Formats: sequence, C-alpha cells, structure tokens
Amino acid sequence: MSLIDLPVLLAVFVLGTIIGSFLNVVILRHNTGLGLGGRSHCFACGHQLSAWELIPFFSFVFQRGACKHCRSRISAQYPLVELVSGIVFALVWFEFPPTSPTHAVTTLIYLIASSLLIVMAVYDTRQKIIPDSFVYSFDLLALISVFVGGATWWHAPYYPTLLAGPVLALPFALLWLVSKGNWMGLGDAKLVLGLAWLLGMNAGLNALILAFWLGAIIGLAWMFMSFGRFKARLEIPFGPFLIATFFLVLFSHWLVFDIHTLLELFRL
Repeated sequence: MSLIDLPVLLAVFVLGTIIGSFLNVVILRHNTGLGLGGRSHCFACGHQLSAWELIPFFSFVFQRGACKHCRSRISAQYPLVELVSGIVFALVWFEFPPTSPTHAVTTLIYLIASSLLIVMAVYDTRQKIIPDSFVYSFDLLALISVFVGGATWWHAPYYPTLLAGPVLALPFALLWLVSKGNWMGLGDAKLVLGLAWLLGMNAGLNALILAFWLGAIIGLAWMFMSFGRFKARLEIPFGPFLIATFFLVLFSHWLVFDIHTLLELFRL
C-alpha cells in the first residue's frame, strides 16, 4: 500500500482530528493557570466528559452543539479546529510523504509546525496576541527545516531561503517599531520569520501579498456591513490571514507564481 493511498490519508485525517482536539485544550488553557492534564469537562456545569463526548467533530454533531447535561451551547471552535487539523494533516502527508527516513523528518516538521500555526491562528483571533512560546517554537522548527530533511539528514542551506525569513520579516518589524505597535504587532513579524523560512522568498512574498488582500477584503466587508449603524472599533488580528495564505500557497501550486509573473498579472 502506498503512503498516499486513500486509506492512509483517511487514517492521517483521523489522527489530525484527534490532535486537533488536543490543540483546542492548548488554546483554551494557555495562560489560564490550568495544566494540560486532567479530564475535559463542560465549562458551564462542570460535567466530566465521557469518551463518547470526546470523539472529535462527531460528538459535536451528535450532541447538536450542546452539553447533553445542561444543554449549554458548545463553541463551534471545537469541531472547526478538529476538522481543519484533520484536513491539514492529510494535505501535509500528501504534499510531504515520508518515503524515506530523511523525508519523514520533513513530514514531522510540517505536521508539528502546522499544529502550532492552527493554535496561533485561533489564539490570535480570540485574544489578539500571538504568545511567544508558540511563535518561537514555530520559528525554531522552520529554521531547522532549512538545514535538514529531503535527500540527506543535514545539508547546506539554500541561502535565498535562509535570507527569506529576516528579509520578509523586517518590514513588519519596522511597522511595529514606527507605529509603536498601533499598526502591527511584533508577533506578526516573528510569525513571518518562520513562514518565510518554510516557503522561501518567492512563495513567502506571494503569501504576504495574498494576506494583505484577504485582510483588506475582510475589512471592507466589515465596513460595508457596519454602514449606517454604530459599531465599536473592530481590531482585526493579521496573524490568521498570514497563516491562512501560508497554507493556500503551500498546498495550491497554482497560487505560487513567479513573483514577476504575479506583479505583471495584477499590474502592480
């Protein structure tokens, strides 16, 4: 059986949903004083969840999105993170199959890095901040990927890829410095550092351009929906857009144009 046969991909998808369930715990308990151990429970009534109530994605569907004891609503974050994690795991496995021990290192790096990105995307959406513990771990993995994996355990880095991290992260750091954090958080610069190391210069720049466009579209849509009505000032974190376009570029080869072709296409 091939490593990318459908049954294998389905198994990886299921593994991803299980990991996604754990990622939800990390997201909700980080910086709360709660450890990652112990049984999960309903935050409303304190009911300790059984094994049937912990089945990724399907338990949410079967319980119709509510605790079966107190009927309080369960956040849609739980099934969404589990489903996205399963899809991302399957795509990583398909894109970077562990066909050899050295290639397996690359697979593992991308699986762990993807898990950290999912955590950061959701946490930044909820709390408007990217914790250093997550982003530094991600950056370290991304830097390691420049030196290991592929045909050999260790190889000299491709220097444009090695430079892509600091070069693409520098404008974000300058925006943070000039605006004193009002325009851009420093966490976004730290995030771009790792994203660029994983994607390289050309693909990394494409991801950044797409992230700005996506952010602009969402911002304009919010302004349009808010027109004529008073609404509080909306703070939109940029990290989730960076992470979303990273995955788009990583898994969609037709999005990774040569940068000159991209600039010519949109006449920038």
